[in-house]
Amino acid sequence: MEQALRNRLTFGPIMFAGVLLLLWLDHAVEVATRPWMLQNFGVNYGVGGVGIMALLIIILPLATIEMATLLTAERVRPYRLISTLGSGALVLHAFLTQFPWFRPISTSSLAFIIVFVMLFAALRRALKRQSHDAIVHMAGTLLATMYLGGLGWFMMALRVKQSDFFEGSTAKIIMIILVVKFTDIGAYFGGRAVGTHKLIFWLSPGKTWEGLAIGVLTAGVVGMACAPFIEGFTWIKGLIFGIIIGGIGQLGDLLESLMKRDAEVKDSSRLIPGFGGVLDVIDSPLFVGPFAYLLFSLF
Repeated sequence: MEQALRNRLTFGPIMFAGVLLLLWLDHAVEVATRPWMLQNFGVNYGVGGVGIMALLIIILPLATIEMATLLTAERVRPYRLISTLGSGALVLHAFLTQFPWFRPISTSSLAFIIVFVMLFAALRRALKRQSHDAIVHMAGTLLATMYLGGLGWFMMALRVKQSDFFEGSTAKIIMIILVVKFTDIGAYFGGRAVGTHKLIFWLSPGKTWEGLAIGVLTAGVVGMACAPFIEGFTWIKGLIFGIIIGGIGQLGDLLESLMKRDAEVKDSSRLIPGFGGVLDVIDSPLFVGPFAYLLFSLF
């Protein structure tokens, strides 16, 4: 346990620093391209999401391999290459929504991507002249694509979306990451300090109700601290946002625990010391994406 904690304290800040560096690059590119966007498209913002795109290009293939490994344990066999390409296409779709020329075809192209992931999975099976397990391969490929690429779409949209009701920004992405990760930190140390009542013993033995409560309260405090950097946010909105997103992030963690329990593995892989695999790191931030998008739109 102590070695795992040391690894977390070592590799956690390194990963966070890497993410912040990419987000800084993201913001710098947006500032630099603002005159070009104004001149060519008549919009008063630059090209956003370059850093997020770079990050997702790195982690999506790794996460797809881990996801496929978990699913294969239950004889659900996604095609990894098709799923990776489908996830990448969904993220690229979200990236392109910031350009006025793409918006008229954004809905139809989104449907195109989803349908063709299924179609390519079917064709992949047909090329081997085999019908056995065709549905299993199609379902697994689509599930992996939507879990990773679909949730990744919302993370990209949170950065680049520009409309009358929602304006994406780097600050929103940072706020989500801080809220989710400080929920984990609060829940971990709170559970170790005062946790006695198991949350769901058969699913995640290390989690307690006391840890969950402390984690969610920590998320609320972080939400309040981030509120001044988000346009239109007051401290009470930040508190509500933090509590809701922190709680949902824990649900995302439990969802992956359910898949790992079904596959009878402790971690999705051993790639990152102290954390497990890429899925173990990104499960909560990805899962909260749609809910954060909704809350930002409402607030």
